[in-house]
Amino acid sequence: MLGDENFWETVNHYYSQLVLFKIQDVGITISHLVVALLSILLSFLISAILRSVLKKRVLRKMKIDSGLEYTLLRFTHFTILILGFYIGLQTINVPLGALVGLFAVIGVGIGFGLQNLTSNFTSGVILLIERPVKVGDRLELDDVWGDVLKIKLRTTLIRTPDGISIIVPNSKLLDEYVINYSYGDPRIRLRIPVGIAYGSNVDLAISLMEQAAKEHATIQNSPPPKVWFKEFGDSSLNLELLCWIPRAEAKFDVVSDLNIKIDRLFRENEIEIPFPQRDLHLKSSAVSLSGSK
Repeated sequence: MLGDENFWETVNHYYSQLVLFKIQDVGITISHLVVALLSILLSFLISAILRSVLKKRVLRKMKIDSGLEYTLLRFTHFTILILGFYIGLQTINVPLGALVGLFAVIGVGIGFGLQNLTSNFTSGVILLIERPVKVGDRLELDDVWGDVLKIKLRTTLIRTPDGISIIVPNSKLLDEYVINYSYGDPRIRLRIPVGIAYGSNVDLAISLMEQAAKEHATIQNSPPPKVWFKEFGDSSLNLELLCWIPRAEAKFDVVSDLNIKIDRLFRENEIEIPFPQRDLHLKSSAVSLSGSK
């Protein structure tokens, strides 16, 4: 019986006509679900192929920045998925009015229990459209310092210089203060504080600090490095070296190099970098320690 072709045709016909549920008097069968699923899977495949072609043959030739390229590819992906979902619904004759009612019910659920998810989703869309933060940017958020690797609809992936991946909710990037070192002009100005002992040759110290900056290959000559005499401190004369570097990624390396160079130049020219000092005053007592009169 199992080998009978009429038997399998009967089974196939039965399951293809079996109504699983209805949407506004439209019966949804297994065959309908298969067609809709194939339509959605096909949209994923078309999206992958189209994004690959756009990336290799169109966007690379236009020489746009990586952040804009990422945004365009993501919107292409979402657009194709929406079209695939729509075509799948039309194929099985599901009325769009029914989906509006379904989304209204889902919206009520979102209002009660999915506020954070909705907030992060909306923030992801805003990040992709307005692009205050884009892929490749160097960010500083709270104690997080790193580069943006991916911007998804709900979260953003940041990779620190230590190789640690940090997942940040998108709403956090819009609701809180974020330092974006790559936004607009990628250059940043370094401020390196240095204290010298009282009685030191201030003019010589300033000259040596400027020399250390000018001799560094990464530091820009325009505007030129300069030193501020900030204040008379408790134990030192406080100076500050200001200089520009082309990108924020080199910040810590350059600061380390300059500190090493300034320390060496100061020791060679006998300029002392002091440590905090405190004066201790002892006051004698009229009472004998032995307690005798």
